Amino acid sequence: MTFAEQLIADQKRIEAWFGEYLDHLWPFGNLVESMGYSLLSGGKRIRPILTLAACRFCGGEVERALSFACGLEMVHTYSLIHDDLPCMDDDDFRRGRPTNHRVYGQATAVLAGDALLTSAFEVLAKAPGMSAEQIVAAVRCLSEAAGAGGMVAGQVLDMEETGRVGTFEQIQTIEALKTGKLIVAAVQLGCIAANVEGERMQALTSYAEKIGLAFQIQDDVLDFDGDETELGKPVGSDAANGKATFVSLKDVSACREMVKALTEQAMEDIKIYEESEFLCWLAKMLAERKK
Repeated sequence: MTFAEQLIADQKRIEAWFGEYLDHLWPFGNLVESMGYSLLSGGKRIRPILTLAACRFCGGEVERALSFACGLEMVHTYSLIHDDLPCMDDDDFRRGRPTNHRVYGQATAVLAGDALLTSAFEVLAKAPGMSAEQIVAAVRCLSEAAGAGGMVAGQVLDMEETGRVGTFEQIQTIEALKTGKLIVAAVQLGCIAANVEGERMQALTSYAEKIGLAFQIQDDVLDFDGDETELGKPVGSDAANGKATFVSLKDVSACREMVKALTEQAMEDIKIYEESEFLCWLAKMLAERKK
């Protein structure tokens, strides 16, 4: 199986899990429909893919990591729904179609996000085949990454810095919290699912910190000169909204060099392990992506 085929196979596992999960929810009003609208809207599934890949890297059974992987993606999806709201980024499109609140209204969008967030921890708590210690570790890992010391903190800082020039260090701090924390949690959840700690988790954590930063810098580059059709959203929205980005402080060429350097450093963190090939391929694919 090629790495591209492995990626597709893992994406299909994740999509199938979400489909089955939503099918078993009681359809109160249009809540489940709204949840599914965003949860099944496509996307690269990078975070859950990383969880499965990290589990595989650690010698664990990928099927056992699915609940952790999908719970993480539910948290990420809730954050996208809320980020798009008029009180935050006020975006009309995501992944080539209207944002959740444009279809279902702001109140239902907020509640759909709330439901995805809380249900994510229910999914982790019920993860089959996991010990109580693994479940507690997973809940702690994801809650710390998503909460007041992680993703939510990054969003608050991001909003506070809107309209300001900012420094490179400030933007790096924001993105390490807003984007990087969940990417780090993704690989750590894979380690927890495989019941592995120590050097492998440390290597994967360092790898994830670097690809998380590279991922956001590449996002900023694409928002500056990407193709709207490929991206599925308007180009230049960050500048229009007065957001300071890596591209606003460095030129595009310098940003591309940073992405390349961070990706190479990330691969160096895990290259000593024979099982690193897929993760190295994934890092390069993310660095070269066009959407």
